[in-house]
Amino acid sequence: MTAGEANKQRVRRATGIAVALFTLACVAALCLALLGGFGETRATGATASNASGRGFTGVASCAGSTCHGRMVADGKIVRQDELARWQEPSTPGGAHSRAFNILSGQRSQQIAATLGIGNAASAGECLGCHATPATGERGARFLTNDGVGCEACHGGAAGWISSHYAVGATHAGNVARGMVPLEKPTARAAVCLDCHFGSARPGQFVTHRIMAAGHPRISFELDLFSSMQAHHDEDADYAARKGRTDSVRMWAVGQAMALERALSFYQTPRATEGVFPEFTFFDCHSCHRRITDQESRVKTWEANPGRPIPAGMPPFNDENMIMLSAAAKVAAPALAARFDADSRAFHGALAKDRASAIAAASRLAQTSGALAGAFASGASSADLGFAIVAQIDSSVIAPRFTDYAGSAQAVMAIDTLLNAMVKSGRVTVGAAAGIRADINRAYAAVKDANSYRPADFRSALGSATRAIGALR
Repeated sequence: MTAGEANKQRVRRATGIAVALFTLACVAALCLALLGGFGETRATGATASNASGRGFTGVASCAGSTCHGRMVADGKIVRQDELARWQEPSTPGGAHSRAFNILSGQRSQQIAATLGIGNAASAGECLGCHATPATGERGARFLTNDGVGCEACHGGAAGWISSHYAVGATHAGNVARGMVPLEKPTARAAVCLDCHFGSARPGQFVTHRIMAAGHPRISFELDLFSSMQAHHDEDADYAARKGRTDSVRMWAVGQAMALERALSFYQTPRATEGVFPEFTFFDCHSCHRRITDQESRVKTWEANPGRPIPAGMPPFNDENMIMLSAAAKVAAPALAARFDADSRAFHGALAKDRASAIAAASRLAQTSGALAGAFASGASSADLGFAIVAQIDSSVIAPRFTDYAGSAQAVMAIDTLLNAMVKSGRVTVGAAAGIRADINRAYAAVKDANSYRPADFRSALGSATRAIGALR
C-alpha cells in the first residue's frame, strides 16, 4: 500500500464522524473569498475576503480538455482531470460541486420553510456558501448552479486565467494577478473559514436559529478537510512551484485561525440574538442533553479543568482551544503559558458580563493569531507530530475531553498527525496500518454524539495515542 492509498483509507475512515461534521458544512463550501495579493500576510478578523472585485469567469472556463477537463489524469504538469474529481457524484471530493444542488433537496427546503426564507436555491442565506459568491464582475460562462466552483477557492480568474498556463508563467506572477496562494496555511485557512465558520459577508454565518431549523453543526479541521478536497497531486512540479505541504503545521494553523475567527466574531453584534447570546458560539451538547426527573440525581456533565465557570453555565465551544493548548506547548512554547492564561481568563469572563467577555476575547484572539503566525513560519521537525499527539493525551490536556465537540476534534487530530508522519516518511504505511484498529476505536467513541461518554472516549483516545507513540 502506498502513502497515497493510506491517505485515501484514512479519509474514508475519518468520514465516519467527519461527514456528520462535514456534509452540509463541506457542502457549505471549503472556500470562498478572494484573498488577492497576500504576499506573506494573512487575513484576520471576521472575513478573509478582499475588495478587489476581480472578475469571475466560471467553471466552464477551466474545463477544456487541454486544461482541467480531461477524464484521465495524463497531463504532463498537472493531472488535468481536476474537474472530474471535483464533480465526483458521491464522495467527499465532489461535495463542492454538489453544494448548489443540495439546496433543492427535501432537508434544505424544510430548513428554508422553517426559516421563512423562500426557496433555498435562491435564498441569500444559503447561496453565500452553497455557490461561488462572485464579488466582482461575472463573465458570460459564470453559473450560480455550478455550486462551489474553482474560483471560490482559487480566486476570481479574470486576471490570470489566460496567463497562468503560459510558458514562463510563475506561481508568484499568478498570485500577483489574483490567484489565491492556497499552499500557504494561513491563506487556505482564511478562505475555508469563510464558510466553515463564517465571514462578515451576508449568507456566510450559520446561526443557532439556522441549526435549529435543521442545518448540521459547523465544525472545521483544515488538513483533514483539505485531504477530502484534494483534486491535485503534490508531485515534483508542485513542490518546485509551491513547496511541500507540512501537514502538521497546516493542522495547527487551522486550529489557531478557527479560534481567532470565532473570537473575532464573538466581539461583534452577531454574538447576541435579542436578549439571548448567539448560541452557535457555545458547546451544543452542554444544553442538548438527556433530561430526567427520577428520584436520584443523574449527573449528565463533568467538570472541566480548563473552564473556570459555574456549574450550569453553557461553556464556549473550546474544541480548537484545547487542540491549540496541546500544539502550543510543543510548536510554540514561548506562547503556550500566555495562551493558557488567556483561555482561562476568557472562560472566566463569560461568567461576569459582556464587556469583560469582549475584552478577554480580544486578548485571546490576538494570542491565537500570534500562534497561527508562529506555526506557519516555524521550522519543520521530524518528531513534531509525535510530540503533539503525546500532549493531546497528557495529564494536562486529556481531562479536558468532557464534551463531544472537543473529543471529535481530538480524534481527527491524532489521525491527521499520524497521516502527516506517514507522508513525511517518519512512519511507514505498514506501521500505521498496524495500529488502525486503535484509531478506529477512538473514532467509534465519537461516532454518535447522543451516545458519547467522556470516560470511554478518554480511554479509547489513550489507547490510540499510546499506539502512535510506540511507532516513534
